[in-house]
Amino acid sequence: MTLGQKQRKFTLMVAELIQWAYDQGYELTFGDAYRDPRLHGVLGEKKGYGHPKSTHKIRLAVDLNLFKEGKLLQLTEDHRPLGEKWESMGGSWGGRFQDGNHYSLEHDGMR
Repeated sequence: MTLGQKQRKFTLMVAELIQWAYDQGYELTFGDAYRDPRLHGVLGEKKGYGHPKSTHKIRLAVDLNLFKEGKLLQLTEDHRPLGEKWESMGGSWGGRFQDGNHYSLEHDGMR
């Protein structure tokens, strides 16, 4: 699958996860999605915060802010239901590597 094909698949997967989360009584806002290379460096370059090989830089990751009953849920464990749903859809959940609100699609070994 090409990078462009993965990006389009990822976008649809995110939409499906968002709908699922709302069906479970959660609400979401977006955190980081695309990280512009002018601010964060090109893929492989460490500039600013984040990993040099972040999938955010190639439009294959999004950080989601999770709410329940109006309260922001910040713990990785709070994201577990969404993370496990995301993994069942074929995605990589950041809760497996200390980044609980990170949802990505693997590309060339990057998550």
